[in-house]
Amino acid sequence: GSIINMSSVVGIHGAAGSANYASSKAGVIGLTKSFAMETAHWEIRVNAIAPGFIASDMTNAMSEKIKTNMFERIPMKRAGTPKDIAGTALFLTSDDSLYITGQVIVVDGGMYM
Repeated sequence: GSIINMSSVVGIHGAAGSANYASSKAGVIGLTKSFAMETAHWEIRVNAIAPGFIASDMTNAMSEKIKTNMFERIPMKRAGTPKDIAGTALFLTSDDSLYITGQVIVVDGGMYM
């Protein structure tokens, strides 16, 4: 089996003014790693995906100034898409990832904080 938790790059790097969000996403990472250890003997893999700046209703509502600032910190110079996250999830549920567990896969276009 495969369990995929959703975290965030904010759970890895933190973000000013977002202590509650950052700590909850960091908690998901700790849960993922611990649960992976607890379930591995049943061949259940547990991983997390940590998206960066993803195009969504929330990010689309941001000002152009904020989006431009974000894109300056993303080498790919664009927002990710839900399809980028879905592709990572498909990989983690496929037989191509049978020996991957307890990992956090960052999908952020190379974003630096």
